[in-house]
Amino acid sequence: MPVNLQSRVIDLRRNLLALGALVEQRVGAVIEVIRDGDIDLARKVRSGDAEIDQMQIDLETECMRLLALGSPVASDLRLILTAMRVSNELERIADMCKGISKRVIRLVESGNYRYPPLLVQMAEAANVMLRDVLVAFSNEDMDLCREIRRADSYIDDLNREVVAWTREWIAQDVEKTGAAIELLAISQRIERLADIVTAIAEDTVFLVEGRLIRHGVE
Repeated sequence: MPVNLQSRVIDLRRNLLALGALVEQRVGAVIEVIRDGDIDLARKVRSGDAEIDQMQIDLETECMRLLALGSPVASDLRLILTAMRVSNELERIADMCKGISKRVIRLVESGNYRYPPLLVQMAEAANVMLRDVLVAFSNEDMDLCREIRRADSYIDDLNREVVAWTREWIAQDVEKTGAAIELLAISQRIERLADIVTAIAEDTVFLVEGRLIRHGVE
């Protein structure tokens, strides 16, 4: 049966941004989890994936329906293809938040929760990137997309500093090796989160300009 492509594409964009807003809230909660060692909030993040998962499935299903029944071309086709990718990337960010929360819970319950301030700084910077990329997608802002790609290197630098901090911590007390490894895993997940946000910025360039950019290549 035919579909009202114009109306459905508008709804698709709106629903994708709604998913993005929910994921942004999840990242904000994870910052509190890391900073405060808040186990109750960590447990909420760990168990609160169902809504995001369902939204991602609904978005992907709608994209497939529009591809099959709407015969989209040009910009509408790019939006549908982009929405499929971005919805999956947002769901992966939520999974990163879940994994970080699990590790904080383990560290706090073991009595070994200590973190470098750089770790919170990393998470806050990654959250700013996510907020910016949602604005860039909504406004089709290519300048902001380029800023987001540059910001990813800042996260990489912070990650290297966290690695150096954990090495010093282990050198001071080898019994903290297990806890340090958990912190490294958290840092690596934040770094990966920033990589995913960068991929969303690149997807936005494809949406607006029809160009594929990946792996730092313009």
